[in-house]
Amino acid sequence: MLAAGGLLTTVLGAAAPASAGVRLVDAYGSSGSGRTTASSTVDSDPASAAESRGVVLVDTVLSDGEAAGTGVVLTSDGEVLTNYHVVEGSTSIRVTLPGSGSRAGRTYTATVVGADRAADVALLQLHGARGLTAARIDDDTLAVGDDVTAVGNAGGTGALTAADGRVSDLSASITTQSEGTVAGERLTKLIETTSDVVPGDSGGPLLDAEGEVVGIDTAASSGQDIDGYAVPIDTALAVVTQIRSGDETSAVRIGPAAFLGVEVAPTFVSDSAYGYGRRGYGDGGGSDAAGATIAGVVDGDAADKAGLAAGDTITQVGSTTVTDAAGLTKALAAMEPGDKVTVTWTTAGGAQQSASVTLDASPVN
Repeated sequence: MLAAGGLLTTVLGAAAPASAGVRLVDAYGSSGSGRTTASSTVDSDPASAAESRGVVLVDTVLSDGEAAGTGVVLTSDGEVLTNYHVVEGSTSIRVTLPGSGSRAGRTYTATVVGADRAADVALLQLHGARGLTAARIDDDTLAVGDDVTAVGNAGGTGALTAADGRVSDLSASITTQSEGTVAGERLTKLIETTSDVVPGDSGGPLLDAEGEVVGIDTAASSGQDIDGYAVPIDTALAVVTQIRSGDETSAVRIGPAAFLGVEVAPTFVSDSAYGYGRRGYGDGGGSDAAGATIAGVVDGDAADKAGLAAGDTITQVGSTTVTDAAGLTKALAAMEPGDKVTVTWTTAGGAQQSASVTLDASPVN
């Protein structure tokens, strides 16, 4: 999801042409990752003060670059709503107040309190934030044909823009295509609009005619006629409520993920064993072995202490059989930092080994 400008995706449904594409709209800056930067033409105007209310800039540091997106302030003490793909894979998050007011340019570090990967929703907490202006949340029913405005950090420039449009669908479904070693995913029940949503807008508000938030900008189609997609605000806030309650489920993770401390070799569709939400990447080739083949081990972390090494293939975690890298990530997603689990693997030389490991807390979101 953190590829430049987002993944190419296809729109589901008979009305969508086979060549239709949709990209997730965070702006990605690579530092030698080998990923391609998607270009986009911004058809929008500078956001007004009213449109900018409660909107913040979100910048993240990744293992192989940086990314930029947008967020929506929920509380005066620094709860911020954004897309999960905006912060996914990040090692640090910085949130900045935009605009020209007395507090413009003030920057806060942020922590991911919790997230729902399937819904593409994340809740951040800004450290040391006080007296922030929260966005106004809509409590009316949205209808097809309603005027809306997508606000965001278009192009990751650090300046908010606003793109007007109308609601064209209240229950759109999109599917991200696999790109390299990143698995495709499906997002459903999205708001579809004619707003020209572009990279950097992800996590920003979709406003109604009264300037109230009705959705969170998430994706946009490619090609000449741009369609924007947003997570309905009711869907996003339901995730926020669950995170606040501390009710962790298979869908909603609260706090850091469990961390085994390995980077896995990519398979046809692979995930890295950094834990929940971290997808694998790498050059072509990869491993076709049954299991998750280790490409590297983090010094001093759980796998290193257990004696795993590059070239080994993990075949079981606890009672769960691991057939590929995605299976390893799924197994770790069900665990917590501090859990003790038996890991079974085949060494590069073909020997079968197992060891009990204590999982660490993941350093990536």
